[in-house]
Amino acid sequence: MIDVDFLIRWIHIVVGVMWIGLLYFFNFVQVPALAQANAEAGSGGPGPAAITKYVAPRALFWFRYAALVTWLSGAWYLQSAPQYSLHGVFTLGLMGETVNFQHTLMGMGAWLGTIMLFNVWMLIWPNQKKILGMVQATDAEKAKARRVAFLASRTNTMLSIPMLMFMQASNHKLPFFM
Repeated sequence: MIDVDFLIRWIHIVVGVMWIGLLYFFNFVQVPALAQANAEAGSGGPGPAAITKYVAPRALFWFRYAALVTWLSGAWYLQSAPQYSLHGVFTLGLMGETVNFQHTLMGMGAWLGTIMLFNVWMLIWPNQKKILGMVQATDAEKAKARRVAFLASRTNTMLSIPMLMFMQASNHKLPFFM
């Protein structure tokens, strides 16, 4: 017999690692590599073509769908696991007669993850399509797209640590919350 809650939680963790791993890859490896490739393009270097043509589109595919599956599997787990409530978590445990601090902590992480998902699908991906030439854009639109995608990606990088900390804290007894 398969424990569905365990399976969903396992999926959530695996695709979450993929999502955050790719987020860190983009911010700490690909962005600096593209800057270096652009700088060397005029001096006989290979330029950024291989990264933007082959690596970035594939990595962005896995990045955005890992983000989506992470969020959906997390929501499914919150709805199905007996110790949680999707409504309780997204209302930060404040809607009951007493405050549920486990839901408050999990909710803080869930809301940060929701903001991060929004950034992936509504800011990063549409702008990356312009940057990579998947949709038509002027040079001015591409410049703006680079800035928006960069800021949204860096925001997600900064939110990833507190998001993980809140989600982990919800599974531990914290003396200042109990």
